Amino acid sequence: MSEHLSDEELARFLRESAEGTAAGAPKEPTARARMVTARLREQEARGELPQGWRTPTDLGRYRRRAARHRRVKAALAGVVVLGLAVLALNPSLLPGYPWGDQGTDATATARRLPAETAAPTAAPGAAPGAATLEDPFAGSPAARWQEGAQSIVMPPAEATGVFSRQQVGRALEGTRTLLVDANIAPATLRGAAPKAALGVLDPLQPKLLEDLRRSLSDPGEDDNPLLVFSRFDPDESRVVGDRVRARGRTTLEEGERGALSITADYTFVYPVTRADEGSTEVTRAVVRRVLKLEMPDPDRIVATPGKLMVERYDSEWSNGGCGAADGWAHPEFPSDPHEAAPSDGATVDPYDRSGAVGGGGECGVFSRI
Repeated sequence: MSEHLSDEELARFLRESAEGTAAGAPKEPTARARMVTARLREQEARGELPQGWRTPTDLGRYRRRAARHRRVKAALAGVVVLGLAVLALNPSLLPGYPWGDQGTDATATARRLPAETAAPTAAPGAAPGAATLEDPFAGSPAARWQEGAQSIVMPPAEATGVFSRQQVGRALEGTRTLLVDANIAPATLRGAAPKAALGVLDPLQPKLLEDLRRSLSDPGEDDNPLLVFSRFDPDESRVVGDRVRARGRTTLEEGERGALSITADYTFVYPVTRADEGSTEVTRAVVRRVLKLEMPDPDRIVATPGKLMVERYDSEWSNGGCGAADGWAHPEFPSDPHEAAPSDGATVDPYDRSGAVGGGGECGVFSRI
């Protein structure tokens, strides 16, 4: 045995044998093991080493397969991370998400209507449901309308008359600002002065701004801010969640003496509940407004560049603004005692945008709300 052991191994074996711990001593390979080892060394010398997982060819294949697996796993991990990021940014995509459109407004499951591009030819059909705090537009055609500032869509700006495309674009931006601040901004709905809306109007137009400001500060039968602005007495009622939906369109054309003429025709729907804490009863107030604005040719009319003048404004309230002299809309609720309808008032469908606006005249009867 000693011919196969080094001097160090032999010394350690003798020491461990004397100590009785030689169980782990080196063992001489068997004759079969020595034969297999010799044959493999001969084949390796001749370049005939059998293909196996330790050979260069199979090692390369193994490494390529491992790299491919790593790439696949990395790609799958990237997809998972991307999906989690999307859900984090828009959790309403989760089935049954309680704070998404389906949780707060069941009617949002219906596809919203695209922007209005032409005058309707008839009133919209009936809508199922009844208004609640959780779904304040149920039972209303406004259930499919756009909400908030997104509901006010301007047409593409085009050069018109003496005005360039950029000048027309600024005029349309001013029109949108006026409509949003006068009819949708929460502060305006609670009675604050619509400074942004007033800011787009030309101070050189005689008496206009003076009259509008007086109607806001000291309203009366002859100075009614509801003809232009939507306001609800915060001591009496409030708009549910400050949510307002609107539908309409804005058109532009060349007016007289080179003026840019803009006409905005929109219907605004306000779900309203009582101001009392804990109130759950919901009604709706609806107003249709048609506003005709002008940007005069500064070479022909004394005007402030970039500002708008008001040529005409018409409004038609259903449930709230008709006949009010204190500057607030006062919508009626289903539980309120109702007086007999005035005999001289026409029945009005507040959602019918196919006809002309009544102009804020006699109070009619609304067929639905």
